[in-house]
Amino acid sequence: MLTHAFGAIGAALSMSIAWPQVYRSCVRRRTSGLSATACMLGVTMPVGWVTYGLLISDPFQIVTNVVAASTGLAILVALLITQPRLRSGRALATSGAMAGGVLLAILGIAALAALPQVTGPAAAAMLGTVLAAVSFVSAIPQPLSLLRDRTQDLSGLSPLRWRLAAAACASWLLYGLGTGQPAVWASALVGLTSALVVNGVLFARRPRRTREVAAATVCWRHDVITRSLATAGI
Repeated sequence: MLTHAFGAIGAALSMSIAWPQVYRSCVRRRTSGLSATACMLGVTMPVGWVTYGLLISDPFQIVTNVVAASTGLAILVALLITQPRLRSGRALATSGAMAGGVLLAILGIAALAALPQVTGPAAAAMLGTVLAAVSFVSAIPQPLSLLRDRTQDLSGLSPLRWRLAAAACASWLLYGLGTGQPAVWASALVGLTSALVVNGVLFARRPRRTREVAAATVCWRHDVITRSLATAGI
């Protein structure tokens, strides 16, 4: 019972994760700091987990990742629209190489599942192994891009999105352990580590932004006082 509660919490959080980022990227058109590779994997990996859920008839995985794939696609489109340099053939080949490989693996294993001698759970075990392995690599691009360039603009990243990601991964970790699904808990553990790193970077850089806003506020008030005195003839 408790295990299914963690699954329900993880599903609810996972379906909520991307919406703060969707608002920031699609509505406010702010995508600075986003990794193109991570965004492409943000579409491909949920497709893989939907396939995994279909193979083992896990409704938590199916519903959650259909939503995740849709929101991931919206963020990816916003990124490509707002940053034309990422739409070049070379840039797309570089950022999409890993996602393309994952998609081919998903299609290949789904084709195997159609064979009469391969059962759904057996194909799901193969796919889960692939997705868990890829999750180790897919978790690297976003935190790595933040750690490599400590001066880049982070205004395109939604802090709420990464806080929700940490909570969702923690829930999926407990759900995977409780249901005996190594692919789920291993992937969740990697995602939790990645989310904690990104949250740490965003938190570490927050005070500097706060000081800059405070300084800008002081200058604005000083400017208003000066203009008021000048208008009064003093």
